[in-house]
Amino acid sequence: MNRHRNHKFIKINVNQLTNRMSPPQFIMLIFLLLIFIGTVLLSLPMSAASGLSVGLLDAFFTATSAVCVNGLVVVDTGTVYSVFGQIVIAVLIQIGGLGFMTMGVILAILLGKKIGLKQRLIIQQTTQSKSTSGLVKLCLYIFCIAFAFEAIASVILTFRWAGEMGWGQAAYNAVFHSVSAFNNAGFALWSDGLSSYIGDPVVNIVIITLFVSGGLGYIVIVELFRKRTWKKFSLHTKIVLLSSAILLGVGFVLLLLLESFNPATFAQLSWSERGWAAFFQSATPRSAGFNTLDINSMLSSSQLLIIILMFIGASSGGTGGGIKTTTFFVLILATINTFRGGGQIHAFDRKISMDIIMRALAVVVSSIACVLAVSLMLTVTEGMYEDHFLEVLFEATSAFSTTGLSMGLTSELTSTGKVIVAITMFIGRLGPLTLAYALAKKSRKSKLGYPEDHVLIG
Repeated sequence: MNRHRNHKFIKINVNQLTNRMSPPQFIMLIFLLLIFIGTVLLSLPMSAASGLSVGLLDAFFTATSAVCVNGLVVVDTGTVYSVFGQIVIAVLIQIGGLGFMTMGVILAILLGKKIGLKQRLIIQQTTQSKSTSGLVKLCLYIFCIAFAFEAIASVILTFRWAGEMGWGQAAYNAVFHSVSAFNNAGFALWSDGLSSYIGDPVVNIVIITLFVSGGLGYIVIVELFRKRTWKKFSLHTKIVLLSSAILLGVGFVLLLLLESFNPATFAQLSWSERGWAAFFQSATPRSAGFNTLDINSMLSSSQLLIIILMFIGASSGGTGGGIKTTTFFVLILATINTFRGGGQIHAFDRKISMDIIMRALAVVVSSIACVLAVSLMLTVTEGMYEDHFLEVLFEATSAFSTTGLSMGLTSELTSTGKVIVAITMFIGRLGPLTLAYALAKKSRKSKLGYPEDHVLIG
């Protein structure tokens, strides 16, 4: 009887606690819970290939990287972790990428449960939808889209790799890399990433299609399937498609030109392999994390370009990170508009409100502050006082943008450095504004009105 009462009391307290939480606070709590569960599972001896625990810190780092769909690793995934450990990582990636609320909605539908208003608000926050209507249907679309992309890619990659490693191993590798790619996680089971397939059209096309599609955002993919014509697309979808195409094109051309002068990367490659390598490396900074070239061997100019592309990242509502393509596009429009003398900021015959402009500005400023602060801390903790700053900046940007690319610093991080990078991955996955909303108290609008004054700018 007492056990029943205690169970009921705990249930009531949990319900009261969750009801008091705002959606951002609830999202942060669930992410922390997933990281905790992942840390426990990955620290078990059965998760390691050697049968000896990898340790709590390395397990925590890997779990954070998987849940935050980052891809940075301090130990090699393919050799250090057992099949059980790798499956745990894949599951964490899937939940972190699709969103725990999407998985929860699917489970609720299967169990015949109703989705309440509180749950709809959380779904709206995680999917970045405009309203709370049609969210259950959106979650079903998301699940079906992810399953379709990952299933088709797994079949194609299985046939491609079957001749090299046998059907069973090929299928396992295909499923793992498909899940990792679509969710923009960047985890690979080979220590050199996908460098062995630098000029392979099948592997390149499949992997790029997966992480570019996942990075576009589910709302965009749903619109592409349902509306199909440019005129019917929303402003958000048009901006995402245009900005993504421009970034891919510019990145491809610049990397192809820059690395053509680098004997350490392109010298031994045919023109076909150079084209695939440049295209892959122009796409992967959009938060994918895979690589077919050794990042550390690339020119400093190419590495800086990748840092910029990583910082911009993928698109809102998708599996990628960064400040997002829409944020970047909106601020570019605002800048051009200011140079032209001001007036309405618009795109595709639609006005963009000042509230969105200010939100975009807040995202960029807070993101720059975060990357610079992390870079400063890593410079101290890793003892890089005189040189290697680009390496540190690359690591900080990669962690914040949840990209997962590295110039080699990740595996050499100190214990303090691992904690700093793990926290950065967490902040990057939630987004600086979501984290700020989660930690801030309820805002109170001031009833006072203040006189306007002039401030010199520039």
